[in-house]
Amino acid sequence: MFEETIFVSQFWDWFIITGTLGGILGCIILLILLRDQPSDNPDNEVKTMGHVWDEDLAEYNNPLPRWWLYLFYISIFTACVYLVIYPGLGSYKGLIGWSAVAEYKAEMAVADEKYGPLYEQYKNEPIKTLVKNQEATQLGHSLYMTYCTNCHGSDARGTISYPDLTDKDWLYGGTPKAIKMSITNGRNGMMPSAKMNGLKTDADIDNVVQYILSLSANKHDSVAAVEGEKHFKRICFVCHGMTGTGMQPMGAPNLTDNIWLYGGSEAKIRETLTNGRKGKMPAHGKFLGEAKIHLLTAYIYSLSLED
Repeated sequence: MFEETIFVSQFWDWFIITGTLGGILGCIILLILLRDQPSDNPDNEVKTMGHVWDEDLAEYNNPLPRWWLYLFYISIFTACVYLVIYPGLGSYKGLIGWSAVAEYKAEMAVADEKYGPLYEQYKNEPIKTLVKNQEATQLGHSLYMTYCTNCHGSDARGTISYPDLTDKDWLYGGTPKAIKMSITNGRNGMMPSAKMNGLKTDADIDNVVQYILSLSANKHDSVAAVEGEKHFKRICFVCHGMTGTGMQPMGAPNLTDNIWLYGGSEAKIRETLTNGRKGKMPAHGKFLGEAKIHLLTAYIYSLSLED
């Protein structure tokens, strides 16, 4: 999931180095220039900056207090020491070779050593057995809340473009094996645009939209739907089947159940047909490991089981 930063061009290396060191040098020059502001007045009277309020309240051009000035110098010195010890100048790794990636991996190794056995004890139990084990499903729920809520929501009901995991409507199958495969390897869904599909005119698209609406018993233009059916059974059946019930191995959704990933209104269906869709489920196999995926699969599988 995390990789070391590698700059593909030395330009970016020097861009960061120049900006960082230039900023520090600029601060040093500014402090030197503002260190003392001797007055040009023969009596060494401090001049004002020209800002006067209520006749006698004025802003004077006094130098910075010494203690304040020294704090700035200490801050700059600390920044320089930091950039020598730690990475901060392009690809320079610092004297101690510290990196956020290495720190993350070390923390994960400690966590795996501590909590790994907790997950491993369920690794070889069948999914259909684990869904009846409250402790196992609670562990799976914890994993879900950590890794899956950003897309599917804390209640697993999803949102536009992210599937609901509780409704038994599965793009790639809802068996334990299919769910585990989705989590492990990820999924890459692709719906070609109308032009790629051979729908060349707006009228063709509109007719297919009406036919798709008819499949789910939504309000539609029956005359246009008849024309749309011809295009559907010439083009769309390859993925969605002749009856529009979809094909799970391909991730082609069922168009007859009135459950819509991107919205089922006339406008949304037209948008999907016109522009196509691309959906990506990232792979978690290398990141989570087999034992955690096994528990996560059990939890997700349990969400769509009947009470």
